[in-house]
Amino acid sequence: MIHVAGEAETNMRSAPADLLIRRAARADLDHLLRIEERAFAIDRIPRRGFRRFLASSSSLLLVAVRERTLVGYALVLFRASARVARLYSIATAPEASRRGIGGALLAAAEKAAVARRRTVLRLEVHEKNAAAIAHYRKAGYAMFGRHSDYYADRGDALRFEKRLTPHAPGRLPNRSP
Repeated sequence: MIHVAGEAETNMRSAPADLLIRRAARADLDHLLRIEERAFAIDRIPRRGFRRFLASSSSLLLVAVRERTLVGYALVLFRASARVARLYSIATAPEASRRGIGGALLAAAEKAAVARRRTVLRLEVHEKNAAAIAHYRKAGYAMFGRHSDYYADRGDALRFEKRLTPHAPGRLPNRSP
């Protein structure tokens, strides 16, 4: 069982049984920074950014905890009048990768978006991140666009989205180039 803070427990097939997903707290800040530094070579969220996201009502920072150790996070942004939420960042500690934690965080982010009455979740991913692209496609995300020169290394961002409710307005879910 995975417990998502503030919601009922949810079964997720590929997630570790001992995984807790909860809202991040200020006490998690150093752990979040360590994961960020180890997961990303460029475009990292700085300490000040994490502090701002922790305090903002328009963001939700979820953390995955396993055996009392923070092993990943997902950051979702919400605009006040939009029906679309944005997965701004998601990361797992390198030693915890390929253990279902990223998938559990993604599912928790989707569930949180639905709880805030969002119908679509969007994200950007580096064009060279083949593993993440495959994971998003497998999770039901469809590519709908591209941002050129988006990342610090001048790499393009591929834009993906997923309808979270059956009749959500927006692009067709199976559309990809």
